[in-house]
Amino acid sequence: MTFLDDFATLSSFGATANGGVHREAATADDGRARWFLADWFDRNGLTTTVDAVGNMYGSIEFVPGAPYVLVGSHLDSQPTAGKYDGAYGVLAAAHAAYQVIECVERGSVTPQFNLAVVNWFNEEGSRFSPSLMGSGVFIGKFDADDILKVTDRGGITVRDALSDIGFHGEDQQLDAVSYTEIHIEQGPILEQEGTTIGIVTANWAARKYSITVHGEQSHTGATHMALRHDALVGASKIVLAARELTTQFPDGLLLASVGQFDVEPNSPIVVPSKVTMAIDVRSSDPDVLEQAHDMLLAAIAQETEVHVSIDSSALRPSTSYQSEGVELAEEAAKDLGLSYRRMLTMAGHDSVNLKDIVPTVMLFVPSVDGISHSEKELTRDSDLLDGVTMLTETVARMVRGDIGVAKATELTSAGSRQR
Repeated sequence: MTFLDDFATLSSFGATANGGVHREAATADDGRARWFLADWFDRNGLTTTVDAVGNMYGSIEFVPGAPYVLVGSHLDSQPTAGKYDGAYGVLAAAHAAYQVIECVERGSVTPQFNLAVVNWFNEEGSRFSPSLMGSGVFIGKFDADDILKVTDRGGITVRDALSDIGFHGEDQQLDAVSYTEIHIEQGPILEQEGTTIGIVTANWAARKYSITVHGEQSHTGATHMALRHDALVGASKIVLAARELTTQFPDGLLLASVGQFDVEPNSPIVVPSKVTMAIDVRSSDPDVLEQAHDMLLAAIAQETEVHVSIDSSALRPSTSYQSEGVELAEEAAKDLGLSYRRMLTMAGHDSVNLKDIVPTVMLFVPSVDGISHSEKELTRDSDLLDGVTMLTETVARMVRGDIGVAKATELTSAGSRQR
């Protein structure tokens, strides 16, 4: 059993002709990847459980009644995306867990906590919105029943999609004492610097908008220009306004894009009546993000030919990862002789949710040319393996109780009060 062999097998589920994967949440290919993981758990001493929203755990109990160190990521992908994003973190977690179990059995690690690998449901948010869905339910940010009612563009609910692939579970969530995740960087910094491990200290702030532009349907060949209320023209102005925001600040300080865009009725001889779009705006500086928010609203307000409604506007604030986790990871990297640096994460990850409730460690390995959400996404084998080594050492220290003791005490106290 080697990590690279297992990763090659995992990457075959939803594989594209150009070396990527197309494996959106709760599709048939996601189901096949999940059954592969469940079989891996079974063959390597981990017990598979699945909660109501499809979060999938492979657990082992070292200390009866103790809470769990969780380690994982997600198996779902964007459409025609790379094979490393998310899936690397899940499989690296599985291999790290296997090695930690061996350490416990040999007596070189004395566990204070139990251990579970987790595959979070719908981190990407491409088929079902919002993103970070499974981990959001886990931390209490979303209600499970509400999430199960969410539909994709075809009207299929989360509940039905999970049932179709056999992963609408009934098992309870595990009590988490801490969490760690490893991921490809999805940026160029580590590769450019020749650094092996990134240790994340905080996430960029982000705002996500769902917007509808309402116009009036009419005939493209018979309606005078002065009488048109073209939803697509209005929407196009907003797309350009979002892009223009990024030029109002120093280079690299603000990112903005429209990633999803639907036109109705989408006929070649009909003036569009409605456009829906998703806008994503991010910054490392929360004040800059708020300025951009105000500027975007002002640009929308200037549109008079059509009516624009902001259906939702969600803020993901910038918050820090706990210093005890950052320091634990730094000590692990030093002891392993791996080069490392502290850094921010520009992208969102399930760890962004988990750090709101438990001490959390977020690790990066280099991405070639910083490319991600693309079939060109690549991390070199040597970096993948160094990441597994780093994750294993991190998980071992967390299992033996180097962080999370205060959280464990809190969980014990809560349990006593409930009894």
